Amino acid sequence: MVSVSFISTLPTLLPVAPLPSSHTSSKCPIHSVRISCKIDDGGSNENSGGVRRRDILNCVGAAISMHNPSPSPFVEVANAADLIQRRQRSDFQSSIKTTLYTSIKANKELIPSILTLALNDSMTYDKATKSGGPNGSIRFSSEIGRPENKGLSAALSLVEDAKKEIDSYSKGGPISYSDLIQLSAQSALKATFLASAIRKCGGNEEKGNLLYSAYGSSGQWGLFDRQFGRSDTQEPDPEGRVPDWSKASVQEMKEKFIAIGFGPRQLAVMSAFLGPDQLATEAMLATDPDVTKWVEKYQRSRETVSETDYEVDLITTLTKMSCLGQTINYEAYSYPVKKIDFSKLKLT
Repeated sequence: MVSVSFISTLPTLLPVAPLPSSHTSSKCPIHSVRISCKIDDGGSNENSGGVRRRDILNCVGAAISMHNPSPSPFVEVANAADLIQRRQRSDFQSSIKTTLYTSIKANKELIPSILTLALNDSMTYDKATKSGGPNGSIRFSSEIGRPENKGLSAALSLVEDAKKEIDSYSKGGPISYSDLIQLSAQSALKATFLASAIRKCGGNEEKGNLLYSAYGSSGQWGLFDRQFGRSDTQEPDPEGRVPDWSKASVQEMKEKFIAIGFGPRQLAVMSAFLGPDQLATEAMLATDPDVTKWVEKYQRSRETVSETDYEVDLITTLTKMSCLGQTINYEAYSYPVKKIDFSKLKLT
Protein backbone atom coordinates (compact mmCIF):
# COMPACT_ATOMS: atom_id res chain seq x y z
CA MET A 1 0.00 0.00 0.00
CA VAL A 2 1.44 3.36 -1.04
CA SER A 3 0.21 6.56 0.59
CA VAL A 4 0.45 9.81 -1.35
CA SER A 5 -0.61 13.04 0.31
CA PHE A 6 -1.45 16.29 -1.40
CA ILE A 7 -1.49 19.39 0.79
CA SER A 8 -3.76 22.29 -0.01
CA THR A 9 -0.77 24.29 -1.20
CA LEU A 10 -0.43 22.03 -4.25
CA PRO A 11 -2.78 24.06 -6.47
CA THR A 12 -0.50 27.08 -6.05
CA LEU A 13 1.73 25.37 -8.58
CA LEU A 14 -0.92 26.29 -11.14
CA PRO A 15 -1.45 29.83 -12.44
CA VAL A 16 -4.13 31.54 -10.38
CA ALA A 17 -5.91 34.67 -11.53
CA PRO A 18 -6.22 37.40 -8.85
CA LEU A 19 -9.66 37.77 -7.32
CA PRO A 20 -11.56 41.02 -7.78
CA SER A 21 -11.45 43.33 -4.77
CA SER A 22 -15.15 42.71 -4.15
CA HIS A 23 -14.30 39.15 -3.27
CA THR A 24 -11.63 39.89 -0.73
CA SER A 25 -14.09 39.71 2.14
CA SER A 26 -15.97 36.65 1.04
CA LYS A 27 -18.53 35.16 3.40
CA CYS A 28 -17.19 31.72 2.46
CA PRO A 29 -13.76 31.41 4.05
CA ILE A 30 -11.28 29.06 2.44
CA HIS A 31 -10.14 26.27 4.73
CA SER A 32 -6.89 24.35 4.51
CA VAL A 33 -7.49 20.87 3.13
CA ARG A 34 -5.38 17.72 3.26
CA ILE A 35 -6.17 14.91 0.88
CA SER A 36 -4.69 11.45 1.34
CA CYS A 37 -4.92 9.06 -1.55
CA LYS A 38 -4.18 5.44 -0.79
CA ILE A 39 -3.10 3.49 -3.82
CA ASP A 40 -3.29 -0.28 -3.83
CA ASP A 41 -0.06 -1.78 -5.12
CA GLY A 42 -1.73 -5.02 -6.12
CA GLY A 43 -1.52 -6.76 -2.76
CA SER A 44 1.89 -8.31 -3.32
CA ASN A 45 5.35 -7.13 -2.39
CA GLU A 46 6.63 -8.89 -5.45
CA ASN A 47 4.51 -6.67 -7.67
CA SER A 48 5.46 -3.25 -6.48
CA GLY A 49 5.89 -1.23 -9.61
CA GLY A 50 5.64 2.14 -7.88
CA VAL A 51 2.84 4.67 -8.07
CA ARG A 52 1.00 4.64 -11.35
CA ARG A 53 0.69 7.77 -13.46
CA ARG A 54 -3.07 7.79 -13.51
CA ASP A 55 -3.31 7.37 -9.74
CA ILE A 56 -1.19 10.52 -9.35
CA LEU A 57 -3.44 12.33 -11.82
CA ASN A 58 -6.56 11.25 -9.94
CA CYS A 59 -5.13 12.47 -6.64
CA VAL A 60 -3.97 15.76 -8.15
CA GLY A 61 -7.40 16.20 -9.65
CA ALA A 62 -9.03 15.65 -6.28
CA ALA A 63 -6.75 18.21 -4.65
CA ILE A 64 -7.37 20.79 -7.36
CA SER A 65 -11.12 20.31 -7.32
CA MET A 66 -11.24 21.19 -3.61
CA HIS A 67 -10.01 24.68 -4.57
CA ASN A 68 -11.64 25.07 -7.93
CA PRO A 69 -15.24 23.91 -8.46
CA SER A 70 -14.58 23.89 -12.22
CA PRO A 71 -12.22 20.96 -12.87
CA SER A 72 -9.20 21.51 -15.10
CA PRO A 73 -9.65 20.23 -18.67
CA PHE A 74 -6.37 18.33 -18.16
CA VAL A 75 -7.83 16.43 -15.20
CA GLU A 76 -11.09 15.79 -17.04
CA VAL A 77 -9.22 14.26 -19.99
CA ALA A 78 -6.98 12.16 -17.72
CA ASN A 79 -9.93 10.79 -15.75
CA ALA A 80 -11.94 10.10 -18.90
CA ALA A 81 -9.03 8.22 -20.46
CA ASP A 82 -8.62 6.17 -17.31
CA LEU A 83 -12.30 5.24 -17.22
CA ILE A 84 -12.24 4.26 -20.87
CA GLN A 85 -9.22 2.00 -20.34
CA ARG A 86 -10.82 0.35 -17.33
CA ARG A 87 -14.01 -0.28 -19.26
CA GLN A 88 -12.10 -1.73 -22.21
CA ARG A 89 -10.11 -4.08 -19.99
CA SER A 90 -13.19 -5.10 -18.00
CA ASP A 91 -15.20 -5.87 -21.14
CA PHE A 92 -12.30 -7.85 -22.61
CA GLN A 93 -11.85 -9.84 -19.42
CA SER A 94 -15.56 -10.64 -19.30
CA SER A 95 -15.40 -11.99 -22.85
CA ILE A 96 -12.34 -14.08 -21.94
CA LYS A 97 -14.18 -15.60 -18.98
CA THR A 98 -17.12 -16.49 -21.20
CA THR A 99 -14.81 -18.24 -23.66
CA LEU A 100 -13.05 -20.14 -20.86
CA TYR A 101 -16.32 -21.07 -19.16
CA THR A 102 -17.57 -22.65 -22.38
CA SER A 103 -14.30 -24.49 -23.01
CA ILE A 104 -13.96 -25.83 -19.47
CA LYS A 105 -17.61 -26.83 -19.22
CA ALA A 106 -17.10 -29.02 -22.28
CA ASN A 107 -13.88 -30.49 -20.86
CA LYS A 108 -14.49 -30.89 -17.14
CA GLU A 109 -12.10 -33.81 -16.95
CA LEU A 110 -9.25 -31.37 -17.61
CA ILE A 111 -9.93 -29.22 -14.53
CA PRO A 112 -7.23 -30.85 -12.33
CA SER A 113 -4.68 -30.53 -15.15
CA ILE A 114 -5.58 -26.87 -15.74
CA LEU A 115 -4.98 -26.13 -12.06
CA THR A 116 -1.61 -27.93 -12.09
CA LEU A 117 -0.66 -26.13 -15.31
CA ALA A 118 -1.15 -22.77 -13.60
CA LEU A 119 0.68 -23.96 -10.49
CA ASN A 120 3.70 -25.27 -12.39
CA ASP A 121 3.96 -22.16 -14.54
CA SER A 122 4.14 -20.13 -11.32
CA MET A 123 6.40 -22.46 -9.35
CA THR A 124 9.41 -21.69 -11.53
CA TYR A 125 9.68 -18.47 -9.52
CA ASP A 126 13.03 -17.99 -7.81
CA LYS A 127 12.82 -15.54 -4.91
CA ALA A 128 16.57 -14.87 -4.81
CA THR A 129 16.88 -13.80 -8.44
CA LYS A 130 13.27 -12.60 -8.87
CA SER A 131 13.14 -14.69 -12.05
CA GLY A 132 10.62 -17.19 -13.39
CA GLY A 133 7.07 -17.29 -12.11
CA PRO A 134 3.75 -17.15 -13.99
CA ASN A 135 5.24 -15.93 -17.25
CA GLY A 136 3.82 -18.42 -19.73
CA SER A 137 7.11 -20.31 -20.08
CA ILE A 138 5.28 -23.63 -19.72
CA ARG A 139 3.97 -23.17 -23.28
CA PHE A 140 7.38 -24.07 -24.72
CA SER A 141 7.72 -27.69 -25.80
CA SER A 142 11.00 -28.10 -23.90
CA GLU A 143 9.26 -27.13 -20.65
CA ILE A 144 5.85 -28.79 -21.03
CA GLY A 145 7.75 -31.98 -21.85
CA ARG A 146 9.55 -32.10 -18.51
CA PRO A 147 8.69 -34.95 -16.07
CA GLU A 148 6.88 -32.64 -13.61
CA ASN A 149 4.55 -31.52 -16.42
CA LYS A 150 3.61 -35.00 -17.60
CA GLY A 151 -0.09 -35.17 -18.46
CA LEU A 152 -0.55 -31.40 -18.84
CA SER A 153 -0.38 -31.22 -22.65
CA ALA A 154 -4.16 -31.53 -23.05
CA ALA A 155 -4.72 -28.63 -20.63
CA LEU A 156 -2.21 -26.53 -22.56
CA SER A 157 -3.99 -27.39 -25.81
CA LEU A 158 -7.26 -26.13 -24.32
CA VAL A 159 -5.53 -22.87 -23.41
CA GLU A 160 -4.03 -22.55 -26.90
CA ASP A 161 -7.40 -23.13 -28.56
CA ALA A 162 -9.02 -20.57 -26.27
CA LYS A 163 -6.24 -18.10 -27.11
CA LYS A 164 -6.94 -18.36 -30.83
CA GLU A 165 -10.59 -17.50 -30.24
CA ILE A 166 -9.80 -14.70 -27.78
CA ASP A 167 -7.17 -13.12 -30.03
CA SER A 168 -9.70 -13.12 -32.89
CA TYR A 169 -11.97 -10.68 -31.04
CA SER A 170 -9.38 -8.75 -29.02
CA LYS A 171 -9.14 -5.07 -29.91
CA GLY A 172 -6.10 -4.44 -27.74
CA GLY A 173 -3.68 -7.04 -29.00
CA PRO A 174 -3.22 -10.75 -28.29
CA ILE A 175 -3.69 -11.98 -24.75
CA SER A 176 -0.52 -13.21 -23.06
CA TYR A 177 -0.18 -16.87 -22.18
CA SER A 178 0.71 -15.83 -18.64
CA ASP A 179 -2.62 -14.05 -18.21
CA LEU A 180 -4.64 -16.74 -19.94
CA ILE A 181 -3.15 -19.64 -17.96
CA GLN A 182 -3.98 -17.96 -14.65
CA LEU A 183 -7.46 -16.94 -15.83
CA SER A 184 -8.01 -20.55 -16.88
CA ALA A 185 -7.18 -21.66 -13.34
CA GLN A 186 -9.67 -19.12 -12.02
CA SER A 187 -12.40 -20.46 -14.30
CA ALA A 188 -11.54 -24.05 -13.35
CA LEU A 189 -11.72 -23.22 -9.64
CA LYS A 190 -15.06 -21.49 -10.06
CA ALA A 191 -16.32 -24.62 -11.79
CA THR A 192 -15.30 -26.73 -8.76
CA PHE A 193 -16.95 -24.28 -6.36
CA LEU A 194 -20.17 -24.35 -8.36
CA ALA A 195 -20.08 -28.15 -8.67
CA SER A 196 -19.78 -28.41 -4.89
CA ALA A 197 -22.81 -26.14 -4.41
CA ILE A 198 -24.83 -28.25 -6.86
CA ARG A 199 -23.89 -31.43 -4.97
CA LYS A 200 -25.05 -29.84 -1.72
CA CYS A 201 -28.40 -29.27 -3.44
CA GLY A 202 -28.78 -32.91 -4.40
CA GLY A 203 -27.65 -32.35 -7.97
CA ASN A 204 -30.18 -29.63 -8.72
CA GLU A 205 -28.31 -27.17 -10.94
CA GLU A 206 -30.77 -24.32 -10.52
CA LYS A 207 -30.66 -24.52 -6.73
CA GLY A 208 -26.90 -25.01 -6.79
CA ASN A 209 -26.43 -21.86 -8.85
CA LEU A 210 -28.63 -19.94 -6.43
CA LEU A 211 -26.69 -21.31 -3.47
CA TYR A 212 -23.34 -20.33 -4.96
CA SER A 213 -24.66 -16.88 -5.92
CA ALA A 214 -25.98 -16.28 -2.41
CA TYR A 215 -23.22 -17.82 -0.28
CA GLY A 216 -20.27 -18.44 -2.60
CA SER A 217 -17.02 -16.57 -3.03
CA SER A 218 -17.70 -14.86 -6.35
CA GLY A 219 -17.22 -11.45 -4.72
CA GLN A 220 -13.70 -12.34 -3.55
CA TRP A 221 -12.03 -12.23 -6.97
CA GLY A 222 -11.62 -8.45 -7.26
CA LEU A 223 -7.89 -8.27 -6.58
CA PHE A 224 -7.18 -11.26 -8.81
CA ASP A 225 -9.10 -9.67 -11.67
CA ARG A 226 -7.12 -6.44 -11.35
CA GLN A 227 -3.82 -8.29 -11.82
CA PHE A 228 -4.44 -8.37 -15.56
CA GLY A 229 -1.52 -7.48 -17.78
CA ARG A 230 1.21 -10.07 -17.16
CA SER A 231 4.10 -10.32 -19.60
CA ASP A 232 5.20 -13.47 -21.40
CA THR A 233 8.79 -14.65 -21.32
CA GLN A 234 10.39 -15.56 -24.61
CA GLU A 235 12.27 -18.61 -23.36
CA PRO A 236 11.71 -21.59 -21.06
CA ASP A 237 12.46 -21.18 -17.37
CA PRO A 238 15.42 -23.10 -15.90
CA GLU A 239 14.96 -26.77 -15.09
CA GLY A 240 14.86 -28.16 -11.56
CA ARG A 241 12.65 -25.48 -10.02
CA VAL A 242 9.37 -27.41 -9.95
CA PRO A 243 8.92 -30.70 -8.05
CA ASP A 244 7.17 -33.68 -9.56
CA TRP A 245 4.16 -33.51 -7.26
CA SER A 246 3.26 -37.15 -7.89
CA LYS A 247 6.60 -38.26 -6.45
CA ALA A 248 7.57 -35.48 -4.04
CA SER A 249 7.43 -36.00 -0.28
CA VAL A 250 5.41 -33.62 1.88
CA GLN A 251 8.69 -32.21 3.19
CA GLU A 252 9.84 -31.43 -0.36
CA MET A 253 6.50 -29.77 -1.08
CA LYS A 254 6.77 -27.67 2.08
CA GLU A 255 10.29 -26.59 1.20
CA LYS A 256 9.20 -25.49 -2.27
CA PHE A 257 6.24 -23.51 -0.94
CA ILE A 258 8.44 -21.87 1.69
CA ALA A 259 11.02 -21.00 -0.98
CA ILE A 260 8.46 -18.87 -2.88
CA GLY A 261 7.14 -17.17 0.26
CA PHE A 262 4.29 -19.50 1.23
CA GLY A 263 3.96 -22.07 4.02
CA PRO A 264 2.05 -25.16 5.26
CA ARG A 265 -1.27 -23.30 5.20
CA GLN A 266 -0.98 -22.41 1.52
CA LEU A 267 0.25 -25.92 0.69
CA ALA A 268 -2.86 -27.40 2.30
CA VAL A 269 -5.34 -25.06 0.66
CA MET A 270 -3.85 -25.72 -2.79
CA SER A 271 -4.27 -29.49 -2.54
CA ALA A 272 -6.53 -29.49 -5.62
CA PHE A 273 -3.58 -28.15 -7.68
CA LEU A 274 -1.20 -30.96 -6.69
CA GLY A 275 -2.85 -33.95 -8.35
CA PRO A 276 -6.01 -35.35 -9.94
CA ASP A 277 -7.34 -36.79 -6.65
CA GLN A 278 -7.68 -34.03 -4.07
CA LEU A 279 -8.67 -36.33 -1.20
CA ALA A 280 -5.72 -38.64 -1.84
CA THR A 281 -3.39 -35.65 -1.89
CA GLU A 282 -4.85 -34.35 1.37
CA ALA A 283 -4.45 -37.75 3.00
CA MET A 284 -0.74 -37.60 2.21
CA LEU A 285 -0.41 -33.97 3.35
CA ALA A 286 -2.15 -34.82 6.63
CA THR A 287 0.76 -37.08 7.60
CA ASP A 288 2.84 -33.97 8.27
CA PRO A 289 2.17 -32.29 11.64
CA ASP A 290 2.71 -28.81 10.19
CA VAL A 291 0.12 -29.33 7.47
CA THR A 292 -2.49 -31.60 9.02
CA LYS A 293 -4.31 -28.91 11.02
CA TRP A 294 -4.80 -26.89 7.85
CA VAL A 295 -5.98 -29.90 5.87
CA GLU A 296 -8.57 -30.61 8.55
CA LYS A 297 -9.62 -26.95 8.64
CA TYR A 298 -10.30 -26.82 4.91
CA GLN A 299 -12.02 -30.20 4.83
CA ARG A 300 -14.41 -28.97 7.54
CA SER A 301 -14.95 -25.75 5.60
CA ARG A 302 -15.89 -27.65 2.44
CA GLU A 303 -18.68 -29.36 4.39
CA THR A 304 -20.31 -26.02 5.21
CA VAL A 305 -22.86 -24.28 3.01
CA SER A 306 -20.59 -21.38 2.05
CA GLU A 307 -17.13 -23.05 2.20
CA THR A 308 -15.93 -19.58 3.20
CA ASP A 309 -12.58 -20.42 4.83
CA TYR A 310 -11.56 -22.77 2.05
CA GLU A 311 -12.64 -20.68 -0.91
CA VAL A 312 -11.42 -17.32 0.41
CA ASP A 313 -8.01 -18.67 1.44
CA LEU A 314 -7.64 -20.47 -1.88
CA ILE A 315 -8.50 -17.35 -3.88
CA THR A 316 -6.08 -15.29 -1.78
CA THR A 317 -3.28 -17.81 -2.33
CA LEU A 318 -3.90 -18.08 -6.07
CA THR A 319 -3.98 -14.29 -6.37
CA LYS A 320 -0.54 -13.98 -4.79
CA MET A 321 0.90 -16.97 -6.64
CA SER A 322 -0.35 -15.70 -9.99
CA CYS A 323 1.75 -12.54 -9.75
CA LEU A 324 5.10 -13.86 -8.46
CA GLY A 325 7.88 -12.03 -10.26
CA GLN A 326 5.48 -10.12 -12.49
CA THR A 327 5.13 -6.38 -13.05
CA ILE A 328 1.54 -5.87 -14.06
CA ASN A 329 0.82 -3.56 -16.97
CA TYR A 330 -2.47 -2.00 -15.92
CA GLU A 331 -2.95 -0.47 -19.37
CA ALA A 332 -2.60 -3.76 -21.25
CA TYR A 333 -5.32 -4.61 -23.78
CA SER A 334 -6.62 -1.06 -23.92
CA TYR A 335 -6.75 0.59 -27.32
CA PRO A 336 -7.27 4.04 -28.89
CA VAL A 337 -10.83 5.16 -29.29
CA LYS A 338 -11.77 6.41 -32.72
CA LYS A 339 -12.27 10.15 -32.58
CA ILE A 340 -15.37 11.72 -34.08
CA ASP A 341 -14.94 14.89 -36.08
CA PHE A 342 -18.06 16.79 -35.07
CA SER A 343 -17.33 19.51 -37.61
CA LYS A 344 -18.20 17.07 -40.40
CA LEU A 345 -21.53 16.07 -38.91
CA LYS A 346 -24.56 17.45 -40.72
CA LEU A 347 -27.66 18.29 -38.76
CA THR A 348 -30.94 17.71 -40.60
